[in-house]
Amino acid sequence: MTGILLDLGVILGAIASLLHVVIFVMESVLWTRPTVWRRFGLKTADEAATTQPLALNQGFYNLFLAIGTVIGLVFLSQPSLLQAGFALAFVCLGSMLAASVVLLVSNPKLARAALTQGLIPLLAIVALAIAAATA
Repeated sequence: MTGILLDLGVILGAIASLLHVVIFVMESVLWTRPTVWRRFGLKTADEAATTQPLALNQGFYNLFLAIGTVIGLVFLSQPSLLQAGFALAFVCLGSMLAASVVLLVSNPKLARAALTQGLIPLLAIVALAIAAATA
């Protein structure tokens, strides 16, 4: 059972990382496209231009969390790095989850985005925590 939960946690963590890479691309690379900034609730190109530096920063935050998670997941495949892998994965996935809670609390209208951003990391954390506890 531990192996299955570990595998599930790794798969969910990888999906969460991929989602955060997509968010990075939208916020840091494609922000000036109307289809992108409208998705984030902005109404005008001027608003997008004003918020572009913030979006760039936020995008890189998401990228760094994705990278940290992937490194943690890779560590989980090495018995000598197992504890470091769990620690890194928990910190990065926990940060993704915490950011989704902040998004929800700060703007309840973005509940769908918060759920999209936070549910997969939450499920990965649960699977990895059970795997770690039973290892």
